[in-house]
Amino acid sequence: MFVHNKRLQYTVRVAAPDPGLANLLLEQFGGPQGELAAAMRYFTQGLAECDPGRKDLLMDIATEELSHLEIIGSIVGMLNKGAKGRLAEGVDQEAELYRSLTGAGNDSHITSILYGGGPALVNSGGVPWTAAYIDTIGEPTADLRSNIAAEARAKMIYERLINVTDDPGIKDALTFLMTRELAHQQSFEKALHAIQPNFPQGKLPGMAEFTNRYFNLSQGEGDTRGPWNEGDDWEYIESPEPAVDGGDGSATVQLSEEDSELLQQMQDRTRSDPMADPVTGADLGSGLVPKQP
Repeated sequence: MFVHNKRLQYTVRVAAPDPGLANLLLEQFGGPQGELAAAMRYFTQGLAECDPGRKDLLMDIATEELSHLEIIGSIVGMLNKGAKGRLAEGVDQEAELYRSLTGAGNDSHITSILYGGGPALVNSGGVPWTAAYIDTIGEPTADLRSNIAAEARAKMIYERLINVTDDPGIKDALTFLMTRELAHQQSFEKALHAIQPNFPQGKLPGMAEFTNRYFNLSQGEGDTRGPWNEGDDWEYIESPEPAVDGGDGSATVQLSEEDSELLQQMQDRTRSDPMADPVTGADLGSGLVPKQP
């Protein structure tokens, strides 16, 4: 059961309307790193979770993400208040109204015209929200790592948004939202490491001969050694040969006699003639082919 409290999780004060900034903030409303994507990610994980601790964690954070969605949506609505009234009532001359929506090179006219200045489920470029943003795989040790990365990406978007506004009230609210991304990262980190062991993900082990082998496949100037490829944990292969399994590196398949015959027929029918040099449409179009008498 969900109960909506009409007060926001954090007090928001907007100094003045700014349609351009509103458009940028839509990135955290309907974008891939935004609050709706986070809420849906954690809700769907929580509903499928069997561990009571992780389930409680995921449902708590999912619900908080909806609170953050409400904060962002409220800011977007307030930033668009001026443009919304001007569009609805047509008080400006057409050119003046258009300039007010597209000042400083922003694309706020897209969301203002299409959605009337309200917070739409699109990103800052107008691309609709999609469930494809959710990359849950159903394995907690993999999903928790993905959640940590998602919170880190959202934190970076908030940092960039903070840097493009001089409105102190909006800076304050965005700093709060950014800080909560840090808190969620820490919770997910603790939940991940409460599962021991948590690497490798899933149940099946890797192939022992390849798990700690590093292939130097990007060779030349800039080759670098570090803890990611050197030390007792790693076997470093300087110049790996093809077919690291010791085979010939070919791909084979066992076919029935009938399938083999049909495949041979197709190969015979579609075989290229390496000696042919036919005149093509491109040759004729180039004007370089002599006309036949």
